[in-house]
Amino acid sequence: MPSYIALIRFTQKGIENIKEGPTRLDAAKKAFEAGGGKVVSFFLTMGQYDAIVITEFPNDESIAKVALAGASQGFIRTESLRAFTEDEYRNIIRSLP
Repeated sequence: MPSYIALIRFTQKGIENIKEGPTRLDAAKKAFEAGGGKVVSFFLTMGQYDAIVITEFPNDESIAKVALAGASQGFIRTESLRAFTEDEYRNIIRSLP
């Protein structure tokens, strides 16, 4: 399955309710599974982003639906990136003219 990286920033609402964060993360994991994907890793980070989630989904549309549904709750803002594995990278490079 394709891999995706979500860069997350907490909204003011998210920070005000941060103690509920672990419960929301558990709910997000269940929503990802229901949407055909899975959470591979979660990291709380320091710097420009508050957290990073690495996921796998069957396609762009399925992750877009889950990401939009999650963001609509108002606790986070996300930026999603398609991530290519090393093998995928090597295949892409090999196929260059």
